[in-house]
This record gives sequence, C-alpha cells and structure tokens, in this order.
Amino acid sequence: MSEKQSSGFDHSMRPAGEMYVWLCSMGLAAGIILVLGLLAVIVVNGFVVFWPRAVYEIKLKPGHEVAGQSVLAASIVEDNEKKIPGDDGEPANEYKLFTGNKDVYGAQFRYVDHSAIEDRTKPEEIFVAERIGSGNAIFYPVKLTLADGQTISADSVEFLPKLEALIDDAAKVRKQAKSLDRGPIGRYAYKLKRLYLEKELLKKKNPTEAKALQSMDDLWGDLNKNKDSFDAEQTAEIRKQYEEYPGKGTVFAELASIHENEKSLDDEYAPVLAESAALKDSVEHDLITYRLVDGTEREQPIGAILKVYQPNQFSVWDKIGYFISHFWMFLSEQPREANTEGGVFPAIFGTFVMTVLMSAAVMPFGVLAAIYLREYAGQGPFTQSVRIAVNNLAGVPSIVYGVFGLGFFIYFVGSNLDQWLFSDRLLINEPTFGTGGVMWASLTLALMTVPVVVVATEEALAAVPRGMREASLACGASKWQTIQRVVLPASASGILTGLILAMARGAGEVAPLMLVGVIKYAPDLPVDGTFPFIHLERKFMHLGFHIYDLGFQSPDSEAAKPMVFATTFLLIMLVVILNLAAILIRDHLRKKYASGTF
Repeated sequence: MSEKQSSGFDHSMRPAGEMYVWLCSMGLAAGIILVLGLLAVIVVNGFVVFWPRAVYEIKLKPGHEVAGQSVLAASIVEDNEKKIPGDDGEPANEYKLFTGNKDVYGAQFRYVDHSAIEDRTKPEEIFVAERIGSGNAIFYPVKLTLADGQTISADSVEFLPKLEALIDDAAKVRKQAKSLDRGPIGRYAYKLKRLYLEKELLKKKNPTEAKALQSMDDLWGDLNKNKDSFDAEQTAEIRKQYEEYPGKGTVFAELASIHENEKSLDDEYAPVLAESAALKDSVEHDLITYRLVDGTEREQPIGAILKVYQPNQFSVWDKIGYFISHFWMFLSEQPREANTEGGVFPAIFGTFVMTVLMSAAVMPFGVLAAIYLREYAGQGPFTQSVRIAVNNLAGVPSIVYGVFGLGFFIYFVGSNLDQWLFSDRLLINEPTFGTGGVMWASLTLALMTVPVVVVATEEALAAVPRGMREASLACGASKWQTIQRVVLPASASGILTGLILAMARGAGEVAPLMLVGVIKYAPDLPVDGTFPFIHLERKFMHLGFHIYDLGFQSPDSEAAKPMVFATTFLLIMLVVILNLAAILIRDHLRKKYASGTF
C-alpha cells in the first residue's frame, strides 16, 4: 500500500499558499517581539533614572586613584566588560560610577576597573541630596546652622527631622516666590517691556533727536535705577540736567511721560518685588555643613536642596515611594542643568498643544480635498494626476516641509502680517509672527500630514454603499445634503483613522520643527494666564527635539543618557494617549453609524 493510501491524506490536496500564510504569521510574530523588545529597552533604561541606587564607599588601590581621589562615594550605574583587555591580555571588567558632587569634582561619572578596587562598603549613614544646581551631592552630614545662629549636630536625634522640615519650608517659599514671579511680577515685566518698546519706537521715529533722547533716558536710569551710586550733590546735578530736556520739544515731553509711567509702575509693584526678593533671600540663611569621603567639609544653603535621602536604609516600599515622587517631579517641573535634570513639563505641554493645533488644521483641509476629489471632480486624467501628486507628497522628506514652512509661513506670511499689524515693532527688530512659533510649526506639520488624511478620507468615502446615496437622493435631498447627512457620518470612523495616522506621524517629527519654532528651553508656555492667554507666536519645547538635544547637544552625555530613554517613553505615551482618544471617538461613531464600512 502506498504512503498516500496508508496515511489517509493526500498532501497534494494541501491549499496553495498555506506556507506563505505561516510565513506571514511568523513575520507578524517577529514584528511584535521586536516592538515589545524596543519598548522594554526604553522602559528599563528610562525608569532606572527614577529608581534609587545604593551608595558605596569605594577604596582604591595605591596607584589607581581617580582624579586624585583614593576613596570614592558612588553608586554603581553599569558593570561592563572593557573594550580593551587588561595588561595580562585577559578580558577585564569596569564599573561606571555615579559620584555626584559636580561642583567639587567637575564631573559626576567615573570609570573604575574591578582590579583597582581594594575595598567596598555600604555605609548606612551616607546621604544623597538633590540640588537645584550642580547635580546631586553625596556626603556625610556634619551639622545644621540655622538663621538665628543655632547649630544642630548630625549626631542629634533632632537633625534629620529638622533638616527635612527646613527643606519642606524652603520648597513652600520657592513655590510662593514662583507664584509671584508668574503672576504679578510677570504682569509687571510685560507692562515694563511695553514701555521699553514705546521708548525705542520714539527714538526710531525721531532719528535726529535719537542721541539726545538716549541721553535723557540714561539720566532717568541714573536717577531711578542707579541712584544708590551717587551722593546728594551728584543726584541733584543729574536731576537738573534731566529736567532741562522736557522743555526742548514735544518728543522729549513724550519720553518724560513714559518715564513717569515707568515710575508709577515701579511704585505699584515695589511691594511685590520686595516680597519676592525677601522670600528668595530667606531660604539662603539656613546652612548644612557636610563632609565628603575625602574629609573635605563644605557648606550648602538648604534653600538649594530639593530632597535628601539615605538610599542604603531604604526598604522596598521606600524605594517605590521615591520612584513615584521622582517620576511625578519629572512630569510636572521645568528642566534644569542644561535639560539633564529636573522635569520636562514644558516639552510635554508644547508637544500636546502643537499636535492639537496640527490636527485642527489638517482635518478641514484634508477632508474637503478628499470630498472634492471623490464626490465632485470628474474621474479623468487630471484628477488621477492630483491623486498621484498627493500620494507622492506623503513620501517627501520632512525636512523639505520644514524649509517650505520657513520660507512660506515665516518669511512670507509672517513677515507680511508683521508689516500690516505690528509695523512699529519691526522698527526695533521685534518681529511677532515673522519668526518661528507654535502656530507655524503646527501648520507646517499639518501640510506634511495632509496626504495621509486625504487618502484615508477618500477610502472611507468610497466605502459608503452606493445604495445609501441613492436612497437619500431619491428622498429629495441635494448632493451636498446627502454628503453632509449620510456620507460623512457613515465614513466618520474612516476619516478619524486618517487623523490617527496623521497625529502619530506629526507628533514625533523633529527635523521640520527645528526650522519653524522649537527651541532648547522655553519656560513661557504657548497657553498661560497672561493676556491674551493663547500665544501662537511663541517658540516652544517639544519632546522629540528634547530627545535630540539630550542625546547630541548635552554638555554631560552620561547624565543625559537615562533622560533620553525616559523622555522617549513619555513621547510614546503621549502619542498613544492622543491616539486612544481618537480611537474611542472613532469606535463610538462606528457603533452609531453601523451601516458604514469602517
């Protein structure tokens, strides 16, 4: 009996192409594994920056000192095999250590061979302090010196509670000062800048008197800004010279009026400015004295410390609590130390605002273009050529769109808007729209993602059954009423699919943004509490550019490396959240208009 007969199955009857189905499934599985692996690498390397590490006191062997130090206090960041073998030709391992104390050692990271270590201990009494500047400090505390002269030794049971209380008080004071800076002092600065612009415009409009106007302005500055530099006789002479100017002509009287407005503004906000200065000064009086592992003692104002902790005493729950608080700080605060420390809130907010504005701009143009091409335009060679052109636009490099946005939106549209609406500001080289901003960045990315929306919308419109159109027309509806009331609702889920794809591409773009508005550090957000509240002309921060800046422009690449992964994770999460919101809306519309195909 043949093998075919004995098995009862004719292998020649196997469906054609079954092997390729398995190959496709294997390709899908491989793709999913690669994506999950990439996410795992990003999460692990990004979240390590928020997890507290143990700190060791490492004693080095004679002849193996690092930067003149024979003893280091450091946490172990990595343990890798050296690329260059040891002296005996055998593979050697080295530690990458985080030593902190950048203000003392000049760098926060050191590399030490395993063979160079004589002894390693894990002291429980060692402290780590997160500071506003100069990175973290690793030390043994010595004493507290309070503003009233009282001292508390580190051996006292009162030391740690008092230190934490002082840090909490300093945080509250900084918060109050920040509230004043962003509120009344921000308004003061805005009004003062307007008066400054008025003075500069006055000088530009009167070139023949510009030099005399500048002399008058300098005298006013001496009387009000530099008054403590002169004695009574000198002050009287300066005032006499100043009072001679207003009578020389109308233009000098106008400048004197601006000066009076400045003085009124200064008098109005003087109490707030004094309160802010007093708050900032109050956190500088309490000091902590600490000792480094080499025996050197240093002093640090407690107002410059954000948090202190003893990582070698942490339990698992302490580490989890530290992780949560550190991660929240990363989400909610502004960056520090050339973006290598602190938070990324301005970048998160800027990315969100830009993506929302881009979506609001791309949807109407993309949908209207698709409706015309599918419902109104004759299906001839010209329409086909337009479709080909739209598809080709999707493949144009993004930097080309950036160059177009720079040339068209900024140099042409923005410069003309400034000529029509803000011509006075151009006299003093203060463009409003003729420079990069979040609006031009959003429009540039909207132009880049229009092809995606057009193609997806066309496919959605084509998928609406012909019978639905004919039924609407048979009931007496016009073509536009049919499109508006029947076709668009039925294809809404497919249109939103195009929006999701556009958001996914636009939110992560960096190259065009570098030309049309994104910058390294922008503390002023595009939306704030200052009138007119929405500032579309402002430059902004972006998570994608933040990643580029940390990875390639940072002065401390080692400190920036974990931040690169953490920021990458946030960018992915932001895109996922925006897409999930659009997907939920799409699913709702799909259920509502169940007759649609998408």
